[in-house]
Amino acid sequence: MILKSLKLTHFRNHIDSTFDFSDGINCIVGKNGAGKTNLLDAIYYLSFTKSAVGSTDRITINHEYDFFTLFGSYDGLTVALQFEKGKPKIAKIDGQEPDKLRKVIGRIPLVIVLPDDTSMIREGSEERRKFFDGALSQINDVYLEMLLDYNRLLKQRNSLLKDNIGMPIDRKLVEVYDDQLIPLSVKISQHRSEIITAFLPFLQKNYTDLHNLGEQPGLEFKTQVTQTFKEEFKANFKKDQIMQRTLLGCHKDDFLFVLNDRAIKKFGSQGQQKTFIISLKLALYDFLHHQTGKKPLLLLDDIFDKLDDSRIELLVELLGEKRFGQVFITDAREDRSRQLFTNKKVNFIEIAG
Repeated sequence: MILKSLKLTHFRNHIDSTFDFSDGINCIVGKNGAGKTNLLDAIYYLSFTKSAVGSTDRITINHEYDFFTLFGSYDGLTVALQFEKGKPKIAKIDGQEPDKLRKVIGRIPLVIVLPDDTSMIREGSEERRKFFDGALSQINDVYLEMLLDYNRLLKQRNSLLKDNIGMPIDRKLVEVYDDQLIPLSVKISQHRSEIITAFLPFLQKNYTDLHNLGEQPGLEFKTQVTQTFKEEFKANFKKDQIMQRTLLGCHKDDFLFVLNDRAIKKFGSQGQQKTFIISLKLALYDFLHHQTGKKPLLLLDDIFDKLDDSRIELLVELLGEKRFGQVFITDAREDRSRQLFTNKKVNFIEIAG
């Protein structure tokens, strides 16, 4: 996919901005706070209908206004997104509004690398699940629907457990949730387990490309959803009551990141962790391309500030390969980017702020 142009209205610090892009590497330069990351976030919004860096839509609206709009023109389609305070978010593809907002997801494959992505290693399992759920959702709309249904049912079941503390709970009502959550848990965990096999070769190749010193990255999947999951789930009801939440299910799944058969969270250096995460994101790019036949958009935010010189040189060489399509890179140091890409065709976009 190629993003030809993008118009932002009242989006963060972009009051009325229009940008034109090339079909190769686009380097967005400007001082810190100028709005470089905001531009990447707007591109991300058009693929996922939500922010990559903010928790709510409201905070993406410029504080002087009540709404924002985004309009992207791609090769073959247009995508528009609007959010106004107090109203549902609206998306349009080629001028037509889909019956469900989630129908936008997967139309424009995208991978983003952010400065704090190593938190995926350091933090709990939610961030790692989110990464692989995002990968699966971009290639399988049925999986996305199952995941949304599961999260909705889980929230309702947890509310029932919490609201009825110290009081009898209608077991038949709980069983209505259980009978839906259990098969969804099984299917979701199965998809998550299967992605490891398809994903791992891409991770290993990209890690070697960035750090060819014989280290071997790996992935492991941990889940409670075994062959006896249905019986264990139902037998755990009293514990759920006491803790006021659902203790078993695919919402407890985890993906473990390993390097040379050891947990990278415990034994990996900062350099190894950074290399692992960037390799993971580039592996996602290759995985999506392999699965969909489309080259995703690749967004790299302040990537050069997080790597040493040798890894920067290797990454720049990788980005020049034909396997990558359209790339967006932000850098507060224009001179550095111009020097790194001296021998490559790059479209430089300066944001004054």
